[in-house]
Amino acid sequence: MDIGRLRALREFADRGSVTAAAGALHCTPSAVSQQLRALQEEVGLALTEPSGRGLRLTDAGRTLVARADEVLGALARAESELDTYRNVPRGRVRLAIFQSAGLMLLPGLLSRIAGFDGLEATVRDVDMTPADVPGLVADYDVVVAHRDEHASPFDDERLEVRHLLREPLDVALPVGHRLARESKVDLAELADERWISVDFGFPVDDVLRSLTVRTGVRPKVVQRINDFRITERLVAAGHGIALLPRYTMDTRRGSGLVCRPLAGIKAARHIEVVARVGASARPAVAAVVGALADEVAELTGQAGKPPARSAS
Repeated sequence: MDIGRLRALREFADRGSVTAAAGALHCTPSAVSQQLRALQEEVGLALTEPSGRGLRLTDAGRTLVARADEVLGALARAESELDTYRNVPRGRVRLAIFQSAGLMLLPGLLSRIAGFDGLEATVRDVDMTPADVPGLVADYDVVVAHRDEHASPFDDERLEVRHLLREPLDVALPVGHRLARESKVDLAELADERWISVDFGFPVDDVLRSLTVRTGVRPKVVQRINDFRITERLVAAGHGIALLPRYTMDTRRGSGLVCRPLAGIKAARHIEVVARVGASARPAVAAVVGALADEVAELTGQAGKPPARSAS
């Protein structure tokens, strides 16, 4: 099979439209359509079918995409094996990271990368949901993603996934709150509270909604703010309470916040590194992923948690 046609099929699968695939491949939508039609003729099976105004993969198409990942991954590994003859990681690695992980990990990560001669990372902070990750993986060598621990894991048949950290989610309260002196807080005690959450589809909101299903207590969400730094200030000012990541919440003296775990309930988000199949065979990518893991290990090894700070 033609490698270029397989690449066109994979880009279409990752991005969901012919137009988006064309943008990634730096060609016209008609060229992508021609590649897909030629591949269908080559295999003798329909790989796409109409869906509304666009196209979607057939079962045969999805099967071939999985095999295309293997073929293209093997090519990437072959190319990377040649890179190993240089003995050290070299080149540029494109990294996408969600904001609160960036605040927690990026300063140390970039310092570690600076220790490698010839290795460079270009970083973009992205306000991502789990559904966004496959598309981001198509554009970046490494994606640092997060998801509710009760959500489905990322597809490790089509993606390389490495777990970095389970970060508990605690209730953020203003220091003068009636429950601020408690060691733990029952969700039922917060039934009448005003909550500040994030936009629909983001992991913290997913956790809050899953707690509703498991406990029967429906939080009253009055604001949806994606930047945790803003949420912290709103909570400190008494405008509501929030569910925030433990390691990135600013509970230093004078912040106006206290954090308390939920009693009898496990609430957390998983932070993971996601990349295309075969990506970690490239020494530069492997070095960045290893540096991320080392940074997490150092942070979580300091009295069991990283220094408190905030973000989203």
